[in-house]
Amino acid sequence: MKKVVTRFFIASMLLLSTGPLFSQTLATDDEVLKNIWTETMDNSQLEQLAHELLDVIGPRLVGTPQMKNAHDWAVQLYKDWGISAEIQEWGKWRGWERGVTHIDLLEPRVRTLEGTMLAWSPGTKKNGVTAGLVVMADVQDSLEFANWLPNVKGKFVMISMPQPTGRTNENWEEYGLKDSFERMKAERDSLEQNWRARLRNTGYDRRSIHNAFEDAGAAGIVTSTWANGWGVTRIFGTTTKKIPVVDLSLEDYALLYRLVEHGNNPKIRVVAESKFLGEVPTMNTIATIPGTEKPDEYVILSAHFDSWDGSSGATDNGTGTITMMEAMRILKKFYPNPKRTIIAGHWASEEQGLNGSRAFVEDNPKIVENLQALFNQDNGTGRVTRLSGQGFINAGEYLSRWIARVPSEVTEHITLTFPGMPSGGGTDHASFVAAGAPAFGLSSLSWDYFRYTWHTNRDTYDKLVFDDLKNNVILVASLAYLASEDPESTSRERRVLPVSERTGRQREWPSVRSPERAGGLEKKE
Repeated sequence: MKKVVTRFFIASMLLLSTGPLFSQTLATDDEVLKNIWTETMDNSQLEQLAHELLDVIGPRLVGTPQMKNAHDWAVQLYKDWGISAEIQEWGKWRGWERGVTHIDLLEPRVRTLEGTMLAWSPGTKKNGVTAGLVVMADVQDSLEFANWLPNVKGKFVMISMPQPTGRTNENWEEYGLKDSFERMKAERDSLEQNWRARLRNTGYDRRSIHNAFEDAGAAGIVTSTWANGWGVTRIFGTTTKKIPVVDLSLEDYALLYRLVEHGNNPKIRVVAESKFLGEVPTMNTIATIPGTEKPDEYVILSAHFDSWDGSSGATDNGTGTITMMEAMRILKKFYPNPKRTIIAGHWASEEQGLNGSRAFVEDNPKIVENLQALFNQDNGTGRVTRLSGQGFINAGEYLSRWIARVPSEVTEHITLTFPGMPSGGGTDHASFVAAGAPAFGLSSLSWDYFRYTWHTNRDTYDKLVFDDLKNNVILVASLAYLASEDPESTSRERRVLPVSERTGRQREWPSVRSPERAGGLEKKE
């Protein structure tokens, strides 16, 4: 470790590595930094931006009209602020548009169920599909499964594990008797193992089994992906072409499961509206404030623009989007002539594999080569609490130098890790790190992100914490300003990665993978 650490880094780590980072207070002679603070605190546009993006435009699934609407909205807004912006097409996608979903239990009693269809699901006829249900069989191997498969014809197939209880482990541990909690936990663990084996033994995976049931004549597929919170389910996509795939809340899925298991012969009706729109373009929105002294060097503010569409994509990643937009608005107002060019990158199709940012890296090698720094924000509404050097040996020098000038009211929450480890691909800055460019993720406080909002039906405007978002706007705008003004260019020297404890082999830096530029499209001969 000592071989890859500068003296500045050692001094910084003695102060920073084990706790929050403290810097000077707001009392500063730098007019730009003072204006960034004041504008954010006294004239924030975050709530209006969030309303327009999340409530009016809504979810932004790649390949949907709502994604295109979001790009158009962002470009027009940037232009209203006097910032040059454009839509850059980088590939094609399978176009799809969501309509109404209505799911009702008809027998043995009537109840409207909480659920929706998965992304890219086919719709139903006008009057919907009414059918009984069958639970995916517990088989020993793929041959037994093939023999059982005809049983799904004309039925909705339930393919998710039934939770033994809708209460979380934490809830049980707090209120339940110790023996009760242990029995419940053992039952849940056993069920999870059983359902993993049940799927594995079919010979299919979670995606391909949808097509197996479709080919066997099923009326539809019913799933439930619980996110360990009250009424929360994760909603992803499907590859079926003719039959609807719907996801239900834990509570209603468990109701249907019990009715099937007890021989009550439940029957449901699904009305689902959707349209396949053929091949549509997919794109990034790029906004630019040109540099004056070093226009061919770049600072990038980064956030993915797309979302899953079970909800409005508020914390994943509406928050990152409006943070970068608000930072750009403030920079244009109080720092209109930056030394280096400042870019805001709003990437599409992050959720399908960082495709938008990978395409930008592939298509813009000169920008990547001359990148001073990139700051990416994803994952939630919380204030930024962690910043890693991503394995760049000298990142501690310049990042600490910049952050030391940001008001302590913002930085006191942040813990730095230098030189850190390169991102493995969890979000868009990894596309740039893999290309050897200094790109950094701004990791935020959880606010129960993974339980309640990540890819769920509860990721809505009301989950936003605007005080924390203002904190992040000040941080991002200040870092962009300071990175742009720095007379020195950042170093790209990278650490030698340690040996993996799991494999015993030397770890390698991530490599750049080409983006999927034709997602969801049929391969042409």
